[in-house]
Amino acid sequence: MVVCSVFRVTSRLARSSLGAQCCARALYSTEHKARFYTKKHEWVSVSDNIGTVGISSYAQDALGEVVYVQLPEVGKQIAAGDECGALESVKAASEVYSPVSGTITETNKEVESKPALINKSCYEEGWLFRVKLASPEELQQLMDQAAYDKYLEEH
Repeated sequence: MVVCSVFRVTSRLARSSLGAQCCARALYSTEHKARFYTKKHEWVSVSDNIGTVGISSYAQDALGEVVYVQLPEVGKQIAAGDECGALESVKAASEVYSPVSGTITETNKEVESKPALINKSCYEEGWLFRVKLASPEELQQLMDQAAYDKYLEEH
């Protein structure tokens, strides 16, 4: 809930240069159309039934400089919507929720040691964890890029 408040408060603020860089990379990424989003600003892209999860450019911009990352344990079973990690920034703390159900297969060790990667490259180097999907049909409940962009405009 803290994140939602932070997002609402900062939704009208100008994007930082880091946010703009991350967003620009996202617009030109080859995986741009394969990304799905939650209303809490997590994203997932899927390849061979493995989802890579991170937070959106909007989320990292609203949080500000990320200084700490707590990720789920490899092997942990999670359900869509479960809290499975946390991010702390100079502005706020935020929970991370899984957009899909499954088993954690990998965490991004690089982002744990260098949390600023989330601000620098939220869609590429700054991903958080990977999950083997238990129910691929859950992707239909998430927003594609166009729906997410519209959601951001409305909120």
